[in-house]
Amino acid sequence: MSWNVINYFRNFILLVCVLSMSACIPSESTNTNNMIATIPLEDFFKNPEKTAYSLSPNGEYFAFLAPYQNRKNIFVQKIGTEEIQQITQVTDRDLSGFFWANDERLIFVRDFDGDENYHLFSVTKEGKDEKDLTPFENVKVDIIDDLENDPEHLIIGMNKRIPQVFDPYRINIRTGETKQLAENPGNISSWITDHKGQLRIAIATDGVNTSVLYRKTEQDNFNIVLTTNFKETVHPMYFDFDNDETVYALSNRGRDKTAVVKMNIATGEELELIFEHPEVDVSYMSYSRQRQVPTTISYVTWKRQHKFVDQQVEDLYKRLERDLGKYEVVITSTNKSEDKFVVRTYSDRSLGAYYFYDKTTDQLEKITEVSAWLKEDQLAEMKPINYKSRDGLTIHGYLTLPKNVEHKNLPVIINPHGGPWARDAWTFNPEVQFLANRGYAVLQMNFRGSTGYGRQFWEASFQEWGLKMQDDVTDGVQWLIDEGIADPSRIAIYGGSYGGYCTLAGITFTPDLYACAIDYVGVSNLFTFMETIPPYWEIYLKMLHEMVGDPSNPEDSIRMRATSPVFHVDKIKAPLLIAQGAKDPRVNQDESDQMVAALREKGVAIEYILKENEGHGFHNQENRFEFYGRMEKFLEKHLTLQLQNN
Repeated sequence: MSWNVINYFRNFILLVCVLSMSACIPSESTNTNNMIATIPLEDFFKNPEKTAYSLSPNGEYFAFLAPYQNRKNIFVQKIGTEEIQQITQVTDRDLSGFFWANDERLIFVRDFDGDENYHLFSVTKEGKDEKDLTPFENVKVDIIDDLENDPEHLIIGMNKRIPQVFDPYRINIRTGETKQLAENPGNISSWITDHKGQLRIAIATDGVNTSVLYRKTEQDNFNIVLTTNFKETVHPMYFDFDNDETVYALSNRGRDKTAVVKMNIATGEELELIFEHPEVDVSYMSYSRQRQVPTTISYVTWKRQHKFVDQQVEDLYKRLERDLGKYEVVITSTNKSEDKFVVRTYSDRSLGAYYFYDKTTDQLEKITEVSAWLKEDQLAEMKPINYKSRDGLTIHGYLTLPKNVEHKNLPVIINPHGGPWARDAWTFNPEVQFLANRGYAVLQMNFRGSTGYGRQFWEASFQEWGLKMQDDVTDGVQWLIDEGIADPSRIAIYGGSYGGYCTLAGITFTPDLYACAIDYVGVSNLFTFMETIPPYWEIYLKMLHEMVGDPSNPEDSIRMRATSPVFHVDKIKAPLLIAQGAKDPRVNQDESDQMVAALREKGVAIEYILKENEGHGFHNQENRFEFYGRMEKFLEKHLTLQLQNN
């Protein structure tokens, strides 16, 4: 079954951005405004020397990402030797992810200029016989199943036939030969295999209702098992290990928080509640392929937590934490026999290290530090906080305060997350540490709609863009002022994607609250945003209409115009910096262009960074350096120097 592989590619870019940006040795210069050591910008945002370690199935080799001409490429090292072989030579853009297909070949994915139309590549561990397996223009590839027991094939999804939908294919990893396994009738959003790689479950949607479909064998037709409104989660994770009709699933049917349950996939009947948490959603239950047992249930409170359902894995974590317990511990890779492991550590102030653990010998060895040049004692703690919204909701978040200064009347960066149906969590965040090092307090809040806090909290965000969702952010600013932490005259707002929209909404609808703002690939016009979504999002358009607004509905249209910042630029007083990727498939370049044009027409101070070789966020190292360098100067001009001028 493919869930681990699917999640790997969905989360890879985020993990790399959050857990692997790093750089050279800190300088000894001093920030005269706050008397803390000023760490060079590049130290936070340079590509790491080595990251993303993965074990070969036989446990004899590491594969990892390392820079080649400032781009992340794949390297392979035989364990126990210094012998390292460069496998790829990509120079235009970092690779987006990779995994071992078998002991001899690796699979990697990459897009071009950030368009997110990922191609699937295959290459030997010696760096030979590299092949683009899906050399199709404007086609996106998803991994459905890595087929661990079939070394020659994968199951992938491609929107090759119709841009709006993905059909499943079995693909030969040497030749690229494909066999279509089913035809998407137009409403299937995902496909799920059993432990033998047979396609047996499909998830369908009409935009607002979600159906689970099942077939006993690949020779049978899919039949609808159950249908729920999209507000309810019933998502099969994987089959029980008899491979029959019992699955483990995530479900919030009849409850507010998503739980792990056992269910009969043929009838939709919930058979057993495995685990639920009273305060937060459960995110996944891992399993051992080798021993065929569930192992660990994961969920996030203020930081990542585990509920162990397998003694062997619990004992393994206890053993690792005996030596590494100062840090968060994550097992990121294992060999097929599950007796050798790659372990990653991290904290809020450290990108941590990679370790190799051999269970047969009980040997734990450090492979590499990810950011030895960043000294923990020079970085700031990320502390959980909460406050009440004006209508009584508890808003959780994180406050990072600069070191070695009194935590009163500070310049503050308000940093709402993207999504918006995502969340911030406790981890190392290079942006936050960079800003704290420059003397700014940083507030991140999980406003209503942030995921993980249950269905009711999520639904409270529907059709509240620029309204109650924005109020939650504003209330966080007021909380900082009331606590005496924030200097009311030196507050900036910065965010990306939905956080960029939130930034624009903040300076538009609360124009006296912020001294300046930075919008990173943010939405400015809810009408054009809806018109330019990627074709493969169209299946969810009705859902987006219910969650954001339907332009064809007069009442919604009035609200959407009222909450689209581009129509209200006359209210903006704060200087603004905007950054945009020209190839962004999610937030079209026009979202930034029209905002810049409108502001310039009104004579508002505006700086604009547009990169032709980027998409939804800047991934090329030199573009990151430029963006954060411009950010530093912009904030210094409008926050730090303002204090001196006063």
